[in-house]
Amino acid sequence: MPDHAHNVVAARQGTEAQRAELADRIARNVPGEGVHECAVPGLALIHADAPSQPIPCVYHPSLCVVVQGRKQAMLGDDLYVYDPLHYLLVSMSVPVTGRVIEATAERPYLCLRIEIDPATVAELAPQLATPPAATPARDEGRPLHLARTEEPLLDAILRLVRLLDTPAEAGVLAPLALREIHYRVLVGELGPRLLALCQVDGASHRLARAIDLLKTHYAEPLRIDRVAAAAHMSPSTLHQRFKAATAMTPLQFQKQLRLQEARRLMLMEGVEAAAAAHRVGYESPSQFSREYRRLFGAPPRREVQAALLGRSAAG
Repeated sequence: MPDHAHNVVAARQGTEAQRAELADRIARNVPGEGVHECAVPGLALIHADAPSQPIPCVYHPSLCVVVQGRKQAMLGDDLYVYDPLHYLLVSMSVPVTGRVIEATAERPYLCLRIEIDPATVAELAPQLATPPAATPARDEGRPLHLARTEEPLLDAILRLVRLLDTPAEAGVLAPLALREIHYRVLVGELGPRLLALCQVDGASHRLARAIDLLKTHYAEPLRIDRVAAAAHMSPSTLHQRFKAATAMTPLQFQKQLRLQEARRLMLMEGVEAAAAAHRVGYESPSQFSREYRRLFGAPPRREVQAALLGRSAAG
């Protein structure tokens, strides 16, 4: 066998072994279905035993790496499918509709999510031998990006996940592994997309400031000129670029943040619908119920009852 072909086969076998080990370690470190935060800060493990219904949610700056199964995310009319061969980079907080499309009890959907740290990106960028080219504002587009998962990135991720079994070492070694993961993305094909998050004068960075304001003050009435000022844009420019990136207006985005938080309060903390609506800034319970049903497909009371029944059956 020629050397090149031999190397290709060896690399393929190496990545398959890495994915198999990652799948085993994720399965051993999650108590069941759902999203599970870890002892390693910034790392979450995700497990699903069956395909899911489309679920509206907000993705935050992160790296999503599937090791088994498949998932799709829809942003506006754009569809992104990520699997063991492709990772998803989320370069700013954005509302999407997510759905697990391949999973069984025997071969569950297994994924890990790593938070992107803009400070680490900004620190690494000047040290690169060949810095990623800046992405022109007109080309930045949507903040979801897919790329092939290469062996060096998988290797760094595997070393991070192994630290779950040695928590005494995680405090020292996890920051090093996370730094390398950021580096691997920066020197890969999505390096310019990741770098755009940290370019102070770039459109992505300015939009991120507007989104941070909406996230921090989602329960308050906000004037569009205040949001535009946070992004150092005119209201009309903000409206145009915000919609191009997120497929919604800033106020629509704020509404979705409110409804997402209300859903979390009801399902995870047992808060009643009326109280949850008030806490996220709704003055009218009927308006809350109407908008909740439009986003999630069921009125809040029915969804809470279904969740309670599910917990009773599981118990």
